[in-house]
Formats: sequence, structure tokens, C-alpha cells
Amino acid sequence: MLFNSWSFLVFLVVVFAGYYFGPRTIRGTAVGQVLWLTAASFIFYGWKDPVLVFLLMGACAVNAFVSRRLLRRDLSSRSRVRTLAMALTVNLGVLAFFKYASLLAKLVLAEHLWAVVGPWLARVPLPVGISFFTFQGISLVVDSFRAGPEGFPGLQAATTGPEIRWFHQRVWFFKAFFPQLVAGPIVKAGEFFYQIGHKSLADVNWDQAVKKLIAGFFLKMVVADNLKEATAALAYPAFLYLPKANLLALLYGFSCQIYADFCGYSLIAMGLAQLFGYHLPLNFDHPYISRNITEFWRRWHISLSSWLREYLYFPLGGNRRGVLMTYRNLFVVMFLGGLWHGAAWSYAIWGTAHGLFLAIERFFARNATRAERQGWTFTGCVGVFVTFNLVSILWLLFKLPNFSHVVSYVRCLVANPVGGQPQALFVVALFSLPVFLQHAWAASPRGVAWLQTMTGMRSAVWIETFFYAVLLALIVVESGAPGEFIYFQF
Repeated sequence: MLFNSWSFLVFLVVVFAGYYFGPRTIRGTAVGQVLWLTAASFIFYGWKDPVLVFLLMGACAVNAFVSRRLLRRDLSSRSRVRTLAMALTVNLGVLAFFKYASLLAKLVLAEHLWAVVGPWLARVPLPVGISFFTFQGISLVVDSFRAGPEGFPGLQAATTGPEIRWFHQRVWFFKAFFPQLVAGPIVKAGEFFYQIGHKSLADVNWDQAVKKLIAGFFLKMVVADNLKEATAALAYPAFLYLPKANLLALLYGFSCQIYADFCGYSLIAMGLAQLFGYHLPLNFDHPYISRNITEFWRRWHISLSSWLREYLYFPLGGNRRGVLMTYRNLFVVMFLGGLWHGAAWSYAIWGTAHGLFLAIERFFARNATRAERQGWTFTGCVGVFVTFNLVSILWLLFKLPNFSHVVSYVRCLVANPVGGQPQALFVVALFSLPVFLQHAWAASPRGVAWLQTMTGMRSAVWIETFFYAVLLALIVVESGAPGEFIYFQF
């Protein structure tokens, strides 16, 4: 079910009404509200393909069982390690089967065996959001393993019947909560369980929730969906004979599209969660004003980068085992982070390239840190320009999964004639403008204070209200052709 669909609007109204105004058995207790949202989340997930609900239910059941076992006081250290290993194997094994079986089989099978197995593997569906809820499951079992019998805020060992039922209900809710189920943010167990409890309408921060929803739907429906049509020519062989200006416009347009699409989803997810009294972590912090790739990964898909750091980079040793091991860990993490996005070598190349830039910047870490502290000096502005262009070029590997097509694009960018098609350039520039304006405003942290000083606090509130009203009007009159979110495929 797409957030930007009428069916979702009806779904949301029904779920919201039952949550706060339904029978007392639902609205009156934390258990009732959790069960209500969990059931709604399964309906949301299985809307287009109900069979996939069984996969999600299996993941919930396994991770609930394992996490409860890991929190037991009578479990020996050896049993705890074995239980954790089993849980990681199951989680990663399911992910590998659905997402990477075809790629792995093609690598290891002889040609005649691949001819038999390949067509069958090609028909295996890719469950929407499997990467996201798998990573959440891993977070749960690893956090439970690390916490041991003491547990962590919101989740402790359960022994009696009611405690065990409530334990499982909360785990299923954590895994299935529909706002972030299919495209994040990736919520870590320690960030969520302490929030679970009875909610009332008074707990809703309407101001923040509505702002996030309007901004998210604007980025998705007005910016990303219109740019999707405007950048359709960034496909092989459509771009082969385009002039340089158009090629650059398509490159920057797609860079703005993928940001607006994914950031829009994250903002919608955060706003929806707030409607039900829950807070999801920030996933984007204006990544295109980053002065280097290191800063970019502190601003882009923050929940993934923090997950990779906490559950992969640090367990590998982080930067504690010498320079060479640090570089190795960076490459491994970014290579696997690239493959997380999809079972294609283009994603692995994308991740490896980011790992290479991170390693180079770490080598010159002192200069990189100094550049960040300098603020918006000439050096800082050059850093933003270089970083944005590097990131945008690497996004080609998402738009053109065939690496030879990326090479063809770069060749055309060098060899094709100078010039451009004014109408196509105008459309891309028009719908990319909100992204650049948003980042420019974020680069001027004194802007809000200046606005309040110049207009007065009350006037600033009215200006902000008018601004969101304009965004809402544009959603109604200027939305592009509706489509799935880009990160659904990951």
C-alpha cells in the first residue's frame, strides 16, 4: 500500500479512529493499542501480496523467541552465543535467499546448472522492505545479547504467562509497525521499546506531525514524481545523443529526485508515527551541503549508516586495530552497504567507491576535520561542490545498473556537443529548485533567527503557516504521476 494513494488515506483514517476512539478494549490499554496497530501493519504489508505476510510473521516469531531466550538468566554463555549465531543465520539466510540467491548462484554454479536453476530463481519475488525489517530483527537480537539478563529500557526478561505474551506482542509490533516497515528509517531496538505504552490524543505533537507529513508528501508527490518524468531520458540509449547541458541536468535532476523521494518517505513515516505517539529517528539532515563524503554519510540515510557503524564496523574492530585494518573495515562495510541496496555489482561498485573516498578522507583526516570547522569559507564551498558532484555521479549506478551504460554516459558527457534543450532544462531546474532552496536555508542557520527578528515572533509563525499552506496547495495541483518510492526496491 502506497502512502500516496487514496486507499492508504482510508486505511489511515480507520486505523487512527480505532486507535483513539474505538472500543475501550483497543483505546483503553497499551495491549489493545499495540495489537490494533500490529494487525493494521500486517494488512498494510500484505495489501498487494497477502502471501508475504507469512514471511513477516515468521520473522517476528523467530526474533521474538530468540530475543526472549537471550534475556533469560539461566542461559549459559555458550548457549547465548549459539542462540545469537542461529538468529543471525536465519535472518541473513532469509535475506540472502530472497535478495541474493540469483547473484550467488550465478557465481558458483556451472553454466549447465545455472541454465536450469536461473529461471526458477528469477521468479522468486523480492519482498518489499525485507532489508529494513531484517536489519531491525538483527538489531533486536544483538541488543538482547549485549544486554543479557538485565535487558534494556522497555524490554526485560519475561517469565510469567502475561509477561511472555506482552513480550511477544511488543516484539511483533516493533518489527511490523507500518510507518517505517517497508523503507525505514531503520529503527534500532534500544530506540523504540521504551516508547511502547498506552497513548492518548494529548500525546500527539500535531504541529510537528503535520509539518512532517506536508513536507514529506510535497517532496515525494511534487518534487520526486515530477522529476521522475523529467529524468526519464537518463536511460540507455535515450541519453546517447543529448547535448551536454541536458546530460548534466539529468544527472543533477536524478540526484534531487532520489533525495526527495527517500527523504519524503522518511518524513512521512516520522509524521505518521507521531500521529500514534511514537518517534522515529531522523534519517536525513540536508546531505547535499556536506563538505566531504564522511560528512555526507553523517547526513544521508542516517539510520543505515549508524546501523552499519554499530552492528558491523565496530564488531569488525572499527579503528582500534591499526590503520590498515581500519581501511579494510571501511571497505568491507561500504561494500556490504552497497550490496544491501541490491543484488547487482553496480551497487557493490557504488559502495566500494564510497569506501575508497572515506579511506582517502581518513588518511587526510586532520585536513577534512579542519575544513568542516571552517564553516562556509571558500574552501568549504568548494568541498560542497566537489562532494555533491561525486555523489551525483555515483548515483548513476542506481539509475543505470549496467556499468557499461554508466561508461557510455560519461563518454557522452565528454564528447557530445555543447548546448541544451530549453524546455527540458527548465522542467528539471523548476522541480529541483525546492531541494536546493531547502539545503540553502539549512546552510544559513541564522535564517530563522533573522526572520523572527525582522518580522516578530508572531509574524514568523504566520509566515511559516502560509509556507506550509502553499506546499499543501502545490501537492493538490502540481503532483506528478504517482509511483512507488525508489527505496521500495531495496
